[in-house]
Amino acid sequence: MSETLDSRQLRAFVTLANTGSFKRTGTELCLTQSAISHAIRGLEADVGCRLFDRVGKTAALTPAGEHLLHHAKRILGEMAQARAALEKLGKWGRPHLRVATSEAVCEALLPTVLEQQKQKFPLCQVTVASADVREAVELLHDGVADLVLSLEPRPDAGVEFIPLFEDELKFLVSARHPWAVTGRILREQIPTQPYILYSRSSQTSRLVEHYFKQEAMTLLTMMEVGSMSAIREMVSRGLGVSILSPWVARDEIAAGHLVALPLGRRKLTRHWGVLHRRGRRLSLPEEQFVALCRSEGAKLVDAGTAEPHAD
Repeated sequence: MSETLDSRQLRAFVTLANTGSFKRTGTELCLTQSAISHAIRGLEADVGCRLFDRVGKTAALTPAGEHLLHHAKRILGEMAQARAALEKLGKWGRPHLRVATSEAVCEALLPTVLEQQKQKFPLCQVTVASADVREAVELLHDGVADLVLSLEPRPDAGVEFIPLFEDELKFLVSARHPWAVTGRILREQIPTQPYILYSRSSQTSRLVEHYFKQEAMTLLTMMEVGSMSAIREMVSRGLGVSILSPWVARDEIAAGHLVALPLGRRKLTRHWGVLHRRGRRLSLPEEQFVALCRSEGAKLVDAGTAEPHAD
């Protein structure tokens, strides 16, 4: 028996123990069944005992295999932790922070946060990916992102959620729109407007749809647009009404091009936070990033102007 075990053989062993099938193991590891059989035979020769009883197309662990499985899982787990720790350091031993978030957050919040982050951790390399909630959760599970600044996901997303701040969704209209001129919205007018809404697959769109379903209303969606900047431009040109949080259009609102108005007496709020993989302890740069997102996010929301309530 050699002094060390082959990690590729161990991975094939653990996967076969979980699936009980050479075919399924090959599919999961992107290898042929022959390659899996060769790996298992090599491992059995190395440890000097049979690890599986083969019955037809299935494979069941022997007592020796069950004993090795306990150690193999721990070995592979420690190897994964070591790789993750090294990836966190990045090139030349520098810490590396990989963030995923939405386009709107990239525009409005991240520049201020990352500027302050750099002052605290000047050697920390930061990469940012733009993604919606569903895509961001996949990036976490795939190990492509460390932190996600996002709306609160569904409970079954399988990630930790650190609450940061709340915002409120409102009607966004051109300053020339009758609602903006009068500061009043009649309930019967709401379903008749042409709406320019964010992509229907987004969590924000689902929240809006649920809100108006409870109000017994169906909105007339004229366009679905995946770019916040495009939505702001279209609304400012009077092409339709949108539903966004005022901080997304804070510059246009401050300049008097757009006006934010409440959806009604009942508010529609969203919960923002940072997502990370369960059971993983945050590094010091990550803790700093979370703290900055909390403070700067609250400032961003508070900067929104108050508007009169709709009738």
